[in-house]
Amino acid sequence: MTVLALLTAIVLVLVGVLHVVWIFTPWPTRSREEFARLVVDVPPEKLPSPALTSAVAVLLGVAAYLVVGRAGLVPVPGPSWVAVVGTVGVAAVLALRGVSGLAISSRRSTGFARLDLRIYSPLCVALAAGCAVVAFG
Repeated sequence: MTVLALLTAIVLVLVGVLHVVWIFTPWPTRSREEFARLVVDVPPEKLPSPALTSAVAVLLGVAAYLVVGRAGLVPVPGPSWVAVVGTVGVAAVLALRGVSGLAISSRRSTGFARLDLRIYSPLCVALAAGCAVVAFG
């Protein structure tokens, strides 16, 4: 379980770092317009704000902390159930994002939908599974 917790937490942190990068740049695309279309599937003027993107990055960091805390690799303040409930919550949110993305994007033919079906949603489902195994392990 330790290896799974570490792997899951590392991926969550990397996705969080990616969100921090997106506050400052449209990487890996060349423009905000292309980024908005491929990565978020909204018009450029409706891209999430830097504050919202920062909040997602922080929440991904908290999620990673809860996962390694549940695995006993770092201390989690408060009662022992906090890490369990937190990790289950992370698993539930990721599962919801992954499954809904698969359902919605399977009915569309945009660049975002293709990436969602190939990368974003399967990654969320895999992370959800990792969190669930750690939470209940």
